[in-house]
Amino acid sequence: MNSGKYVFAQTLDYVNRYEFGKCVKRYNGDYRTRDFNCWNQFVQLFFGQLTSRNSLRDIATCLRAHKSKLYHLGMNGYVNQSSLSRANEGRDWRIFADFGEYLIGQVRPLYTDHPIPNIRLENEVFALDSTTISLSLVLFQWAPGKYSRGAVKIHTLLDLRGSIPSFVLITDGKYHDSNVLDVLVPVSGAIYLMDKAYIDFEALYRIHLAGASFISRAKSNMDYTVTGQNYNINPVTGLKSDKTILLNGYKSKRLYPEPLRLVEYHDVEKDITLYFLTNNQEVSALEITKLYRNRWQIEVFFKWIKQNLTIKNYGGILKMQ
Repeated sequence: MNSGKYVFAQTLDYVNRYEFGKCVKRYNGDYRTRDFNCWNQFVQLFFGQLTSRNSLRDIATCLRAHKSKLYHLGMNGYVNQSSLSRANEGRDWRIFADFGEYLIGQVRPLYTDHPIPNIRLENEVFALDSTTISLSLVLFQWAPGKYSRGAVKIHTLLDLRGSIPSFVLITDGKYHDSNVLDVLVPVSGAIYLMDKAYIDFEALYRIHLAGASFISRAKSNMDYTVTGQNYNINPVTGLKSDKTILLNGYKSKRLYPEPLRLVEYHDVEKDITLYFLTNNQEVSALEITKLYRNRWQIEVFFKWIKQNLTIKNYGGILKMQ
């Protein structure tokens, strides 16, 4: 007979139950519950993710098949899929959101000095982007997407030092990417990397006033006037120009009245010319292109979670409030 602990139980030991209990108490999550409290709900969903279960029924069936081992796995018992579904539907999602933020807060300091490829800056560097997950509009009526289909968007702010998400917002598929900038609280001194979908000059100006920097792709129809140019660039690196500009548009120049920087770069491998818009006047033009190249890490992160986590089917786990 095995006298040691199962791997799942050993993994569960790293989860701080005291902190989880504080989150439960904050939202009175265990009100009028008996055996199947929030902790047992979390453990069963945690088991479902680590073992790649496809649905709540799959979780319940698997645990029932191993009911003699549940105590050693750290569970009080199993419940059927209906009880698990009702718990997912009725209990406050903020319990798990707050606990997720606590876990992220524990991990991020461990990667404070983690290097970013080809970058020697000490600033915090974040990549902002979203990924879309298709859903059935019949089953998920709260998640309308494009073309009469259901979808949700996972808006993520990824800390490139360790590829750890520091902010996650889940919305329906019609939520525009730039709207997340209204929710985001900029960190002074940080650098935010984003694509041209986030060009919202009012929100970008708030980032600027907060003492943070942004680097984005510039839109092709952007109207501007060149007020200065840095000629001290090396064309061999692919740099074409480094200009200081002011916006000309009636609305845009009111929303962002201060100078911006426009860096032109030619990618030899793909034979395309890229234009980067930023408010950072301190780093070199070549560093701006290298910083934006690291934005690709968030695409790798999205690919990883879709391949390794059970989020495409959800199994009733996700509930919008």
